[in-house]
Amino acid sequence: MNTKAANSGSGQTQSGRPARLSLADWMPKIVMAPTVLVTLVCIYGYMIWTAVLSFTGSRMLPSYKFVGFDQYERLFNNDRWMVALSNLGIFGGLFIVICLFLGVTLAIFLDQKIRAEGAIRTIYLYPMAISFIVTGTAWKWLLNPTNGLEKMMIDFGFENFKFDWLINPDMVIYCLVIAAVWQASGFVMALFLAGLRGVDGDLIKAAHLDGASTFTTYRRIILPSLKPVFFSALVVLSHIAIKSFDLVAALTNGGPGYSSDLPANFMYTYTFTRSQIGLGSASAMVMLGCVLAILVPYLYSELRGKRHE
Repeated sequence: MNTKAANSGSGQTQSGRPARLSLADWMPKIVMAPTVLVTLVCIYGYMIWTAVLSFTGSRMLPSYKFVGFDQYERLFNNDRWMVALSNLGIFGGLFIVICLFLGVTLAIFLDQKIRAEGAIRTIYLYPMAISFIVTGTAWKWLLNPTNGLEKMMIDFGFENFKFDWLINPDMVIYCLVIAAVWQASGFVMALFLAGLRGVDGDLIKAAHLDGASTFTTYRRIILPSLKPVFFSALVVLSHIAIKSFDLVAALTNGGPGYSSDLPANFMYTYTFTRSQIGLGSASAMVMLGCVLAILVPYLYSELRGKRHE
């Protein structure tokens, strides 16, 4: 009996020959094969192709004449690229910090079992349900000096009110921060609210019995236990910031001039409108490197945690 079970478990017949797989055994492989093929070709294949092009002198059409790191040298000597990187630092830093702060604050507020929690949670989450194109267009109307917030305040009698950030090269990047925070903070709130609802209630009761205030309980017990949620939110927000393209295209189109360019907009402009495929590919690989610099530590920590379980 045990021998038969061992043979059947190892996929062999009683005679020692390998058992033939039935159609039911092959069906999962057949169903998944197109997805795997498309993923390998259209994602990883094109990533490798882009990496190859970044080492060539490609312009309007791909060329496979290798020029080493010339495109990367040109890239980091390009003033527009350096502006885009600087903008990414400002935009990404403020976007991540403000979203985390608002997300945690809103989650703690909703965790108090307030009335109409479902309706308020829906209102907070609604911006995440729309695309960045719609967000950018809406905020472009709101921040437009001629018919937006500035005009409304002037019509209310505040004749000296001025809010021209959208056309100010030094302030336009903060318009992107405002719009992005408005859209993404509700998503961060949802992450932290789920984390808060998963905290062991006995720990909270024990803290209250020891005389800890609500503020101290959140600061010393609850929030430190949400480190995995903080890390996950940081990874997601960083990824959104690095690949942001549609928000810029809809809200500022990189202007005034190229003062609100981000790396994704730089890559698109040089690849598809300026016929600089090699330079655009180099910028794409730098962006990929930034994403990997965030994802690899996250994946390492996740895998390492599972090994120690």
